Amino acid sequence: MSMYAVTNPATGVVEATYPTATDAQIQSAISSAHKAYSSWSVSALDERVALLERVADIYEARAEELAAIITREMGKPVKQAQGEIGIVVAIYRYYAKNGPKFLADEELEIASGGKALVRKEAVGAILGIMPWNFPYYQVARFAGPNLMNGNTVLLKHAPQCPESALAIEEIFREAGAPVGAYVNIFATNEQVADIIADRRVQGVSLTGSERAGAAVAEIAGRNLKKVVLELGGSDPFVVFDDADVARSAKLGMRARFGNTGQACNAAKRFIVDASVYEEFSQAFTEQVAGIKVGDPTQGENFLGPLSSAAARDGLAAQVQDAIDKGATVLTGGKSIDGNGAYYEPTVLAGVTEQMRAFSEELFGPVAVLYKVEGEEEAVALANNTDYGLGASIHTKDLKRAERVSVRLQAGMVAINEPSASFPELPFGGVKRSGIGRELGKYGMDEFINHKLVKVAGR
Repeated sequence: MSMYAVTNPATGVVEATYPTATDAQIQSAISSAHKAYSSWSVSALDERVALLERVADIYEARAEELAAIITREMGKPVKQAQGEIGIVVAIYRYYAKNGPKFLADEELEIASGGKALVRKEAVGAILGIMPWNFPYYQVARFAGPNLMNGNTVLLKHAPQCPESALAIEEIFREAGAPVGAYVNIFATNEQVADIIADRRVQGVSLTGSERAGAAVAEIAGRNLKKVVLELGGSDPFVVFDDADVARSAKLGMRARFGNTGQACNAAKRFIVDASVYEEFSQAFTEQVAGIKVGDPTQGENFLGPLSSAAARDGLAAQVQDAIDKGATVLTGGKSIDGNGAYYEPTVLAGVTEQMRAFSEELFGPVAVLYKVEGEEEAVALANNTDYGLGASIHTKDLKRAERVSVRLQAGMVAINEPSASFPELPFGGVKRSGIGRELGKYGMDEFINHKLVKVAGR
């Protein structure tokens, strides 16, 4: 059975399968991307801008159809799927508008006389390994800046997302991308290792699990290839004693349970000052208990199934471990009977370091509440994780928020709003949450040759 298949997580039915690529097809794909690089890398910036604008136009025109694909593939509630298309359009338009400015030569001041500048040039074919949780968005934030740079793209999507992967390739073809500029590959893990090692491929960007990131980084390191890794997260949502508790509870619910809790930068650990803990716990739990769960094709449902039965069962095992070791379930706490991969929206309290839920990422609709005494304890708990992706701070005292933001070990900190993603802002983490940045001008700088050109002085 092919590893690339559409298994509808709302029903458990395998709706379609797709064959993995042969080794010959993989070699042909690499050759195509490598050949396209020779011309695309020296193409006019106006041509690259026009391509990205056309891609954005097609996404916009086909938004309803494209959203339906990922609702079927990975269970994203339809309204959120349509929202993902909107973000994708914004990303491609952002790089179309700002890409030429980001690629401008940078003149340097030099003490030795003469003239020096840094010229930004493409480096070659880049492999992207993308996850299932945001099938279009993750690709856009990789493909947009790299195509603007003049690089070409080999895209290995998640096995759960073959139809969205093919739809993306079709969009680039319809938009008039040169043959080989964007190539979809249904590769196996063994073939991915060979692609990374191939001398024609100049780098690899992966968004996925910590385990996958470590495996890719090891292969890339052996072959001296640049990597960008966007991995897991266990983001703290810190609520101080002067926060607007009702507002924070509403924001927290959406920050945790959007996309059925399957987001690397979702708020996962709610660290609440003891003076407002009971108030926040009650308000937050009421918000979570009121979430509508069900068929993701129905717009009134905020929470759909997890991406697979295996994902649901893995999450259930993490929660059960916490319960067995003394954690308290404030709402939810178990799988929902039926054929779909549904799990109740859940809030846990009393989680300790002996429980898996303390140190492991909970990739699904489960929030953990912690009570702390003051700023020092809040910061210590927030940093007591191997991850360091995002964090958010909720307080009316902006001086305290700024002070705490400096101390948090995270790649991104939001104040009085949840951590989120915007085309113009850099996205990425520290510690085991990854290496490098995506989006904004920083996303264009990852796979680029900063070529120094120096002219001698008189």
